[in-house]
Amino acid sequence: MAKAAIEKIPLVEYEILKYVLREIPLDFLREQMCPKGDEVSQTRFRKGAENVSVLISNLVERRRHLLPLNHSEYKEKGE
Repeated sequence: MAKAAIEKIPLVEYEILKYVLREIPLDFLREQMCPKGDEVSQTRFRKGAENVSVLISNLVERRRHLLPLNHSEYKEKGE
């Protein structure tokens, strides 16, 4: 199946951000940053990861109205 040409840069941004949220595991980074048995570090890492997830989710949401009208996740601004 042939791929359609990219219509808009926000579409690329949207898909990359969704991919980052969905596909990039943080296990290796957590192992590097949190000593074994250090619950404080584990909690800080989890909260930091949650904060970044919210930031990226907000970036995704702010691009939905910029998607092509025929995109399944298009949403009018203000909805």
